[in-house]
Amino acid sequence: MNIHEHQAKELLKEFGAPVSNGIVIFDLKDLDKKIKFLKGDKFVVKAQIHAGGRGKAGGVKLVSDIQSLKEEAKKMLGKTLITHQTGKDGKKVKRLYIEEASEISKEFYLSCLVDRASDKIAFICSTEGGMDIEKVALENPEKIITTKVDLKDTLTKQDLKQISKIFQLGDSQEKELNIVINSLYEILKQKDASLIEINPLILTKTNKIICLDAKINFDDNAIYRRPEILALRDLNEEEPAEIEASKNDLAYIKLDGNIGCMVNGAGLAMATMDIIKLYGEEPANFLDVGGGASKEKVSAAFKLILSDENVKGILINIFGGIMRCDVLAQGVVEAAKETKLEVPLVVRLAGTNFEEGKKILDDSGLRILSAVDLNDAAKKIVEAIK
Repeated sequence: MNIHEHQAKELLKEFGAPVSNGIVIFDLKDLDKKIKFLKGDKFVVKAQIHAGGRGKAGGVKLVSDIQSLKEEAKKMLGKTLITHQTGKDGKKVKRLYIEEASEISKEFYLSCLVDRASDKIAFICSTEGGMDIEKVALENPEKIITTKVDLKDTLTKQDLKQISKIFQLGDSQEKELNIVINSLYEILKQKDASLIEINPLILTKTNKIICLDAKINFDDNAIYRRPEILALRDLNEEEPAEIEASKNDLAYIKLDGNIGCMVNGAGLAMATMDIIKLYGEEPANFLDVGGGASKEKVSAAFKLILSDENVKGILINIFGGIMRCDVLAQGVVEAAKETKLEVPLVVRLAGTNFEEGKKILDDSGLRILSAVDLNDAAKKIVEAIK
């Protein structure tokens, strides 16, 4: 689960990290009342959307007076931003974060994340703040240091020294940086965050360390025990189909292709998506209905796939274990009839009660193509949509 920058900064502030003073605006009528809490003569107006690249899309503006601030806020609130992460439809700006501008001396990059490969917590640091870390890794890998630490109560002095050494700061600034590093570590532990990214982390011209931008992601599987984090969820920033999927306990991610997929098991789903690409087409989604889905859940999954107007065909690939193939078949038939299915449908069944499931599909009167294996299924659905 993602949260907005202003929410991330509030959390950082709660854990002792230094952030700029700022206000959040949901409605322009609140602007006059809230800007009284801002000091200084320069401000930054930031669109709050769950996507990177806001600055290049006109979603971050530096202004030098209150009048300019009001003008930019009026232009930005309600605007649709299109960045490299939003897709062609973009995202509508429904809230703004306005903060006091900082005089920047240096920009750094700092992040903290769960490294599943090593079962450790990884800190990634770079002197190239303000840039995409992927680009830095590609062009200047020597400017990135990754430090991995075991999960423990507190970071040691040696851990902190290793993490911060690339920045080459003075004693006073290093103490401030250590506060930031410890804050990230505690948020990761106490709030089940999976990624905390500060980009840029800045050194001001008055030699103060400030988290100028912040991004925090949380582990969806731990949200049930973090109601205070779940309260930060902004459904306006999420794909409607993915919200609907979560209501039915379905693992669904919308993609850009045209072949809808319904599979039980994440590994089988990935293999199904791969083989669709092998035959020259693109999957429209990742959808795992789980090992023990009911016919109602299968029906909901089927309707979810068809809610995507890009879907030109559907491939169902089920290996019956806990899930029985006849239960799946019944759910598919009911959903297909209810939605008046018009796109090609290929079904590959194997495992528990697959013969009963195949008979239900064959007797349904629907135009359903059966496949003997995954390779055959992928080939048939690609040919069918062409």
